[in-house]
Amino acid sequence: MKKVLITGGIGQVGSYLVDRMQDGYDITVLDNLSSGKEPDLPDHVHFIKEDIRSPVAKELAGKHDIIIHTAAQISVAKSMNDPLFDADNNVFGTLNLLEGARAGNLERFIYISSAAIYGNPEYLPIDEKHPQNPMSPYGASKFCGEKYCSMYHNAYGLPSVCIRPFNIYSPRQDPSNPYSGVISKFIGRVREDLPPIVFGDGSNTRDFVSAHDVVNMILLLANGQGDNGEVYNVGTGNVTRIDELAQAVLDIFGKDMDIDFRDPMAGDIKDSYADISKAKKIGFEPKVDLYKGLEEIIG
Repeated sequence: MKKVLITGGIGQVGSYLVDRMQDGYDITVLDNLSSGKEPDLPDHVHFIKEDIRSPVAKELAGKHDIIIHTAAQISVAKSMNDPLFDADNNVFGTLNLLEGARAGNLERFIYISSAAIYGNPEYLPIDEKHPQNPMSPYGASKFCGEKYCSMYHNAYGLPSVCIRPFNIYSPRQDPSNPYSGVISKFIGRVREDLPPIVFGDGSNTRDFVSAHDVVNMILLLANGQGDNGEVYNVGTGNVTRIDELAQAVLDIFGKDMDIDFRDPMAGDIKDSYADISKAKKIGFEPKVDLYKGLEEIIG
């Protein structure tokens, strides 16, 4: 049975990976519990409370067949306020794992990057060859992590592959977290009988992808699909306006209230959605419809 290390395995994507992989792999979860969540894992899944920058993490990386690196500082806002903290986690944490993995006999290092590396789109849909001009320290640190993965593949022969998810959502997003995604914020507001807040006129567009679909893509890579040294977008390729998203949340709740439109946020990207043709070539196909995904969250 292959040994798999999942960093950030208590988080949104990591926890779904544990659910899906627990019966077919020998799984170790590495998580520093910075989110405040306590581990709720099956008895046969190993858990180590540790930081990805630690010597323990480096040593563990050399003892596994597959590493799925989901752990990160994920808040754009926090990265803007503290770029050094962001880089310390996302750059040096990733580098620590790569260096540990180099000492082992790794089959594949799967790095979870972000569509934030693209910045303002120069054309749509965004494919993997789109220029990378991140607008935040978070985007820059994720891009740096990608480049380290690519370098370790080219220079040391370390088998690594990266994915760039677009806007991930799932029932495991925490609406109480001030850095949570717009879906969580909309649902959190409407649950309290408050209107969803939309910054701008609502015409901004995004590509919302279910965490279940992101996990499906990671499993393809864990099973050997895709080429080492490559990067793959993970989205749906579908365009969703933010005001339409807000209205869908209201409709599912059965609420009849007006959306609270406010002034646009400075620096907000107008439109962003993915070209996923490269991922489709290795068998990826998004399966979760956004409306169904919202119903799953709302219950």
